[in-house]
Amino acid sequence: MRTLIPTFAAASLLFAAFPQATASEQSAVEFRESAMTIYKWYMKPMGAMAKGEMPFDADAFRSNAQGLATAAQLDIMPGFPEGSDFDTEAKPEIWENWAEFQEMFKAFQSEAKRLAETAADGDEAAVKAQFGKTGKTCGDCHKKFREK
Repeated sequence: MRTLIPTFAAASLLFAAFPQATASEQSAVEFRESAMTIYKWYMKPMGAMAKGEMPFDADAFRSNAQGLATAAQLDIMPGFPEGSDFDTEAKPEIWENWAEFQEMFKAFQSEAKRLAETAADGDEAAVKAQFGKTGKTCGDCHKKFREK
């Protein structure tokens, strides 16, 4: 028993040395990661069509573009409370450049909406061009604010 007491004390000090996420911070991270998973769900098949890795299907593209545009309208900013960069791919630069981060997200929302509008017309060349613009907003944000 006497040997266990110092072990427990050392473990307690070790855990105290590393900040732990609160339940609300963890929920925020789960929320934002879930939103990103939804975006990926819609982007992946559109990307495959845009790159010619699978045949272009205007109806499928339109459906995915509409899904992305709808998902993009969610306000995910509450999923980024300050200090929630623990054990995630989020860089601290998000909170250091909050206004820029918000603007980049707004650009994504705008381009996703334009993608849905373009896909509704069914012009393959226009759809692929707009998909590139939409994807660029994702890539630009990831380069600046996401760890690889």
